[in-house]
Amino acid sequence: MKELNLKNIHEDINRCFLCKKPRCRNNCPIDTPIPDIIEMFKDGKLEEAGEILFNNNPLSAICGVICPHEDQCLGNCIRGVKSEPVKFHELETYISSEYLKNARFKQDGVINNRIAIVGSGPAGITLAFILAKKGYKITIFEKNSEIGGVLRYGIPDFRLSREILDNIEERLLELNVKIRYNALVGPVLTIDKLLEDGYSAIFIGTGVWNPRTLSIKGESLGHVHYAINYLKSPRSFRLGEKVVIIGAGNVAMDAARTAKYYGAKDVRVVYRKDFEDMTATNAEINDAKEEGVDFELFKAPVEIVDEGVVFIDTKKVEDEDGKVRLINIEGSEKLMEADSVIIAVSQSPKNNIVSNTQNLETNRHGLLVIDDIGHTTKQGVFASGDVVTGARTVVEAVAHAKLVAETIHEYCQSAN
Repeated sequence: MKELNLKNIHEDINRCFLCKKPRCRNNCPIDTPIPDIIEMFKDGKLEEAGEILFNNNPLSAICGVICPHEDQCLGNCIRGVKSEPVKFHELETYISSEYLKNARFKQDGVINNRIAIVGSGPAGITLAFILAKKGYKITIFEKNSEIGGVLRYGIPDFRLSREILDNIEERLLELNVKIRYNALVGPVLTIDKLLEDGYSAIFIGTGVWNPRTLSIKGESLGHVHYAINYLKSPRSFRLGEKVVIIGAGNVAMDAARTAKYYGAKDVRVVYRKDFEDMTATNAEINDAKEEGVDFELFKAPVEIVDEGVVFIDTKKVEDEDGKVRLINIEGSEKLMEADSVIIAVSQSPKNNIVSNTQNLETNRHGLLVIDDIGHTTKQGVFASGDVVTGARTVVEAVAHAKLVAETIHEYCQSAN
C-alpha cells in the first residue's frame, strides 16, 4: 500500500479550485462531499472531516485506496484538463484511516431486534455499521477466520493494508457487534434456523467465490489454479518461475502482481483482445507493467498441458455491416511454457445458501433476485453486493448496502 506523505497531500490539495459544480463529486458513486472535505482539511478540522466521510461511506478508508479513481473523482477533476488532476483519494485515505484508528463508537440507543448478516465483505460491513449504530443486535456470520471477505481474501496486502481491516473490526466490536468466525451458513446452520432462533431480518452479502472456468482441456491439471483461490493464501502456493495469467480484469492484475511479489520471475498476462478491451483499470494495468509483468495480446487459450498453455492467435475483423468481431487465426497454435497457470475470468456465487433455503430465487447466473430496495423472494431475507450484481466495485457495494440498511430498518420497525 502506498505510503502517504502529508506534505505532498497539502501541496496537491491546495491546487483544488473548489468548483461550485464539482465534477469530482458528481462522478462519485456514493456522492462524497469532496469540496467540503477539502475545506475542512485546510481549516484543520480533520476529525470532523473523518466523521463526515465515515457516515457517508463506512469504507471510505478502503475506497480511497482501491476505487477506480480514474473513472471517478480523479478522472473528472477539472485540473486534469490542462495539468495533473488533484488526488483527492489520497487525502480521503489519510483522513479516513486516521479517523478509523482513533474514533470510538457508541450505539445511539437499544433496539431489541436481532439481525443476522451473512458475510463480512463490503456490503456486510457497511450494513453492520449502519444498523449497529442505530442500536440493533447484530451478529455477523463469516465463513473464514477473519472478517473482510474480498477485501482481505481477494486483494493483496501490499495493495490494501490489513491494519485498516483490523481497525474496522475494532470499531464494530465497540458497537456490540457479535462475529461468528468459521461459520458457514447454508448446509448446517440454515437461513430457516436463523429465523427460528428469533432473528428479525437476515442479510446475505456473501459475494462471488466460485471461479468461472475456461471449459478447455487440461483445466484440472496440478499446476493450474484459479485466481480467486490463489489470492486467498498466496504464500501457500509454489508457482515456480514462469507463470501465465489468463484474463484481463482487476483480479487478473492482482494475481499477476502477487505472483511477481512472491518471487516468480516471468509473469505474463495473456488476453484474447487488446489493452483497450481489458476490464482492468488503466492504473492496475500500469502498476502491473511497472512491476515487471509482461502482456501477451490477441491470444486465446486452446488447451492446458503439462508444459504450459497452447494458445491460438486472434484478430479483429470488421463485417460488411461494420460490426467488429474476434476470430481465431487457423494454424497459429503455439505452446507458451509455464510452471503454473492462473485462470482469472470472473466468478459466480456459491450455492450453499440457495440450495438449502426454500423460496430464495436466483437468476440464470446464480445471483440472488431482489427488488429495488433489497428484498429477496423470501420474507425477512435481504441481499446486496456482488451476490446480487456480480463482481462490481467496492464503492458500488457500499452505496447499495446503505439503501438496503434503511429497508431492513423500516421492515423491523413496521413489524414491532
